[in-house]
Amino acid sequence: MNTAVLQQPQGCTSLKVRQLMRRVSQHYDTEMARSGLKTTQYSLLSHIVKLGPIRPSELAQAMQMTPSTLSRNLQPLVAAGWVVQGAGTDARSRLVQATGAGQEKRREAQRHWKVAQQTLNAQLGIGRVAALHALIDESLAILHGCDEQQDCDGEGDAS
Repeated sequence: MNTAVLQQPQGCTSLKVRQLMRRVSQHYDTEMARSGLKTTQYSLLSHIVKLGPIRPSELAQAMQMTPSTLSRNLQPLVAAGWVVQGAGTDARSRLVQATGAGQEKRREAQRHWKVAQQTLNAQLGIGRVAALHALIDESLAILHGCDEQQDCDGEGDAS
């Protein structure tokens, strides 16, 4: 039996996840800065290119962010001329879409994102990155289920 699996974790999980996230974010941000975009802006622009034209509420849901956060994050992309918000199917709806310049900016930034991803894969190893992705996906699914059930207390089966 592997006792390492059964050992009680030491330290704060939130702190450890935040430390990893800060380090990974710094890695991507350093490379993405060469394109003139922050990593968060690249992610938003990529979603808009892939999904647009799209209603802001649908975009916020797809990116798992609040509408107010989306609105704030859209502002610099709109100001730069990479994204426009236009009229939707009726007078009350709006659609967000990338401009030609925005699609070109995304292509440029995508090259830098690939460098960041490949460098991280080389540093950590493909197996570790794949295992990390699987663990994150599984953890998110479990926590999402707990959020929906509102009765997960860490004891017993949450399924």
